[in-house]
Amino acid sequence: MTKIKAAVCHTFGQPLAIETINLRAPEMGEVEVTLKACAICHSDISFAEGGWGGTLPAVYGHEAAGHVTSVGNGVRGVSVGDAVVVTLIKSCGSCGSCSSGKPVICETGSTGDGPLTADDGTTLVQAMNCGAFAEKVVVDQSQIVRIPADMDMNAASLLACGVITGVGAVVNAAALRAGQDVVVIGAGGVGLNAIQGARIAGARRIIAVDMSDEKLAIAKDFGATDGVLASADAPWDAAKSAMGRGADAVFVTVGAVPVYNQAPNYLAPGGKVVMVGMPHIGDAATYDPGTMASIGQGMVGSKMGDAVIARDIPWMVDLYQQGRLKLDELVSQTWSLDQINDAIADTKTGSAKRNVIVFD
Repeated sequence: MTKIKAAVCHTFGQPLAIETINLRAPEMGEVEVTLKACAICHSDISFAEGGWGGTLPAVYGHEAAGHVTSVGNGVRGVSVGDAVVVTLIKSCGSCGSCSSGKPVICETGSTGDGPLTADDGTTLVQAMNCGAFAEKVVVDQSQIVRIPADMDMNAASLLACGVITGVGAVVNAAALRAGQDVVVIGAGGVGLNAIQGARIAGARRIIAVDMSDEKLAIAKDFGATDGVLASADAPWDAAKSAMGRGADAVFVTVGAVPVYNQAPNYLAPGGKVVMVGMPHIGDAATYDPGTMASIGQGMVGSKMGDAVIARDIPWMVDLYQQGRLKLDELVSQTWSLDQINDAIADTKTGSAKRNVIVFD
């Protein structure tokens, strides 16, 4: 067992506790990664607040990067010292979903008790297969992707979730074609990545919708052609006026039911709503399915951008190195692990693109 420092959630909705815990060595097919950076995702906050259920005590955090420091038996394609991105996408490679190119919805699920324990022997839940609000993690080899040794780790950590979720929703879930029009509702971390994904894919018009003028201005830096305040009466009218029509795809990147209720109003005939943001369990939206059916509109969920990480992360790294994908600009501020509760509070204000926990 290795002693590591981690941020532990003991009670939903309460501050995380910085504690020294135990991390076992990697077993068959597993890799130990010493982390350099872990970004804070709103999903971590929702889980820690109890919005999606779960078991406690737990260590959250799932958007990380670092260096491999140990490998278990049977690990192939990665060696001690390699720089890697660590994701929550744990895939068996052989179930129906994995075999059809959808590893983000692997049907096998997690097995075993996980690698984390408290000093008294209590099992700590490795939340979202990562538990990356910690100095080190032990994860399945399917969850990591090698990156260039000289890549900035703060930027690299964003590829684990926010970037692949936003860009992937555009290129994978929506299969956006050049010349099409899109609306992105929510100009936070994931929304900005959907915006730059649409720019990379060749969208004609990219309409950002948000409650904040400041965030709409930032959205234009990432590729939005127009901004619409969500607080306006019937903001979809302004969006349609900017496009000259309805949208081919509307990306909902916030977990708010009222936004989901309004999303179809932005659509053109034949368009689709891509559901990215996740409301709390039990929250329900309402639609007029008859109208949507009559003009060929649809809705599709997109988990983690439908990413195949071994394919998509190297592609995005290459785009970043070419200057076509913005990563450094997404980092709002860096914090130490001891400051994690302050970083979470700052993230909850909605003003940060991405706050990143950095490790020595």
